[in-house]
Amino acid sequence: MRPRLPPLNSLRLFEASARLLSFKNAAEELLLTPSAVSHGIQSLEEWLGAPLFLRTTKGLVLSEAGNIYIPVVRQALELLASGSARIVNKHRLGQLSISVAPTFGARWLLPRLHKFRELHPDIHIVMDTSHERAELSDSGVDLAIRMGRGNWQGVVADRLIAEELVPVCAPSIYDRVRDLADIEQSPLIHTTRASEDWVVWASETGRPAPDPAKGLRFDTIHMAFQAACQGLGVAIGRKPLVNAELASGSLVEVWEPVFSNTSYWLVGAESRADDPRTLAFRSWILREVAAAA
Repeated sequence: MRPRLPPLNSLRLFEASARLLSFKNAAEELLLTPSAVSHGIQSLEEWLGAPLFLRTTKGLVLSEAGNIYIPVVRQALELLASGSARIVNKHRLGQLSISVAPTFGARWLLPRLHKFRELHPDIHIVMDTSHERAELSDSGVDLAIRMGRGNWQGVVADRLIAEELVPVCAPSIYDRVRDLADIEQSPLIHTTRASEDWVVWASETGRPAPDPAKGLRFDTIHMAFQAACQGLGVAIGRKPLVNAELASGSLVEVWEPVFSNTSYWLVGAESRADDPRTLAFRSWILREVAAAA
């Protein structure tokens, strides 16, 4: 005789609600409405014939039945997730998903990626260059290249490149910005999405921080560089991202570079540290960094 199963979707609603002790917070996590979560819990309670939660003046608490049921539900969901992951990983054995900021991906990683493909033609790269930082989870990306200080918890992080900040401008206006006073009086180009911009450069050089409301503001590093190439002002160049423009002469350094407080890091989940795909990519990119130094 087939076992009688509860409404399976309601188990997911129950687990989130029991963990958060809030229908509202569970709904936000699961991208549902609180009403949908409440109705799902009610359906499960009716199927079981017992209440799973008690509504008190302090909020939700698990009932006696809820406390008995929650470890069973969690174990069942973990078994489903583990079994599903094995199937997924078997069918994506040759796929490596990497999250990387679009500018670093286009300017540093992409020109070198053919070398990795030549070494590992059986590993197929899937690159995510969205601005939103992807989380490293069982259903997420395998590796990420992040800017930061390397103080993330629960990950394996390899420092790749220290970012250098240097004021840059087009050759056509270089003669007008030859010293620090000229730079401060020139139109400055700001990158609004960059965590370290003119304020950090000014601090490292002992100069007053410029007013970010003045000058031109762009949401991408690429647009800021293009504006500088057009002679619209002085931008913070970021080595190694600005190296191509400096090499071609479309931008020139106005002052000495300073090191940013952050670096580029290759980050991976500890649970995947021994995965042959991530090991292959980590080994390759560290060699590339060493060769470019």
